[in-house]
Amino acid sequence: MTKREFSTLENRLGWQFNDPNLLVRALTHSSLSGGARVVRDLERLEFLGDRVLGLLTAEELWRRYPEFEEGDMAPRLNALVRKETCAKAALHFGIDEFIMMSEWEEGAGGRKKKAILGDVMEALLGAIYVDGGLDAARIVYDRYWTPNLEDLSRYHRDAKTALQEWSQNKKLGTPDYTVLDADGPAHAPAFTIEVQVKGRKPAQGEGKSKRKAQMDAARNFLIREGIWNGDE
Repeated sequence: MTKREFSTLENRLGWQFNDPNLLVRALTHSSLSGGARVVRDLERLEFLGDRVLGLLTAEELWRRYPEFEEGDMAPRLNALVRKETCAKAALHFGIDEFIMMSEWEEGAGGRKKKAILGDVMEALLGAIYVDGGLDAARIVYDRYWTPNLEDLSRYHRDAKTALQEWSQNKKLGTPDYTVLDADGPAHAPAFTIEVQVKGRKPAQGEGKSKRKAQMDAARNFLIREGIWNGDE
């Protein structure tokens, strides 16, 4: 990336990096790392950024809705920090054009994949937090999440909740989740989980935790049944 490209992205985000290497790392997809992990990619920053986003969102909900109980805020927080929301934020800032990835990943449409866009957005929040602290990360948060908070949290049911409500309304009982595979190193596990609903074809999902894999499986089930459009 050139200095001009750095400046363009920094202006969109509202933060000028003291350490430009953090920005480069946050934009480096793991497809460039290879098995030897020669290139330092975004994954550690993504891990941190996910927590930064959660804290900023919890604080914003706590301040904005003083009458809400924990049960009212939790599902809204889930909607605001989920991967799809982060992907929308990445597109809002035009981050897709700056992601550094392998030619193969780019050829496979990587710049528009929600999972990649969401990961990079979280990594950028993590990088900005390391570079300038929580106030710096809040600048980015206030440019997208804060002004859109009502719309983004409107769909506050997560996929598991939506599937359970649908299943119960159809009198099909409670969905059953089964772990089919658990692979990967301890610091980066990968789960494959199947969800079954009585009388329906099961669906599978993948994720870095059991919860994320369950969410993915529930979402895939709902999309297949035509009651979830993949965006909400």
